[in-house]
Amino acid sequence: MTEQTAPTTAAGEAATVRGEQTRRLILDTALRMFRERGYARTTMRAIAQEAGVAVGNAYYYFGSKDHLIQEFYAGTQVEHRAAAAAVLARESGFGQRLAGVLHAGLDVLTPYHEFAGTFFKTAAEPTSPLSPFSAESAAPRQASVALFREVLDGSTAKVDPELRPELPELLWLAYLGMILYWVHDRSPGQAKTRQLVDGAVPLVDRLVGLSRLRVLRPATRQAITLIRTLRH
Repeated sequence: MTEQTAPTTAAGEAATVRGEQTRRLILDTALRMFRERGYARTTMRAIAQEAGVAVGNAYYYFGSKDHLIQEFYAGTQVEHRAAAAAVLARESGFGQRLAGVLHAGLDVLTPYHEFAGTFFKTAAEPTSPLSPFSAESAAPRQASVALFREVLDGSTAKVDPELRPELPELLWLAYLGMILYWVHDRSPGQAKTRQLVDGAVPLVDRLVGLSRLRVLRPATRQAITLIRTLRH
C-alpha cells in the first residue's frame, strides 16, 4: 500500500509546483506587459502568448486582468509585511514604527513606479473592482489595515481610547494618500515622497499623543463620529 501511495503523492506535489510556477509566470509576464504597454492595452490573449501558455490556461489561473491585479495587490501586501518586520521587531516608538512601515511600503512599490501611473487611472474609477475601496479588494485592504494596527499595538503610544480602534484605518487612508503622491512624484528616486514621510510622521506622532488631552477630546470625538458615519 505504501509503495503505491508514495509515487501518487510525489506526482501530485510535482503538479502543484508546476502549477504554481505557471501561475507565477503568467503574473510576472502580465505585470511586465502592463508596465510596457499599459493596463488598458494589454489583453489576456497577449499575456498568454507572451508567457508561452494557452489562453485557456491563463484564464484557468486568472479569470480576468482584474484578477491579475488583485493577485498583485495581495503579493505586495505580503512583501510589505516582510519588509517591515525588522523595524517592527526593533522599534517601540510609534513614530519610528510608522516611518519604518511607510518607507518599507515605498521600497516594495519602487520597481512598479512607471507602471503605477497607468494602473491607478483604472483603480481610481469608483466602480472599478481594482479600487482599494472595492469589495474585490477587501482582503489586501484588511491586510494593510492590520499592518498599521500592528504599528500601533506594538508601540508605547498613549492614545485616546475611542480613537485607538479607528486609528489603523486612518493610517491606511494616509498611506493611500502617500501612494497617490508617489505615483505623481517625478523627483529622482521619488525622493520627495521620502521627504514627505519623514516630515509628516513626526506631526502624526505628535497629534496621536495629544489625542488624550482633555481639551482636544471634543474635536477627537467629532472626527471619530465623522469616520463612523462615512464608513456606513
